[in-house]
Amino acid sequence: MPVTAKLSRKFYETFGDEITNELVDWFNQVDLTYRGDLRELNELNFARFDARLEQRCAEFDAKLERRLTEFEARFEHLEAQIDLKLERFRAEFEIKLERFRTESDAKLDQLRAELIKWMFVFWIGTVAMMFLARAID
Repeated sequence: MPVTAKLSRKFYETFGDEITNELVDWFNQVDLTYRGDLRELNELNFARFDARLEQRCAEFDAKLERRLTEFEARFEHLEAQIDLKLERFRAEFEIKLERFRTESDAKLDQLRAELIKWMFVFWIGTVAMMFLARAID
């Protein structure tokens, strides 16, 4: 939207209407030309900016994709290490659990044998006392 240049009345009186109008028209044409040039320059700069932005977005996407791939690889490696350690732990736990069962079974067997031995001693003592008590009567 062109802005029409206006000059003072004294300018019109000094140079005349024809020259002053011609000067105003020239200013308006220059203004239109500069506006058009400025619009083209802005569009060109925006196109460059848009192209750079697209390029940087593509570079960022590629970099992000590469980092995600590296992260996934590290995560899979870590997961494999954890699985291996967990498997070792399970194996060690089963060995220790089996050793504990074996030792506890052996101790329970010893305890049973001791208990049976003492039961016989108790019952033999009780029967002997009963016979002694009858013999004394």
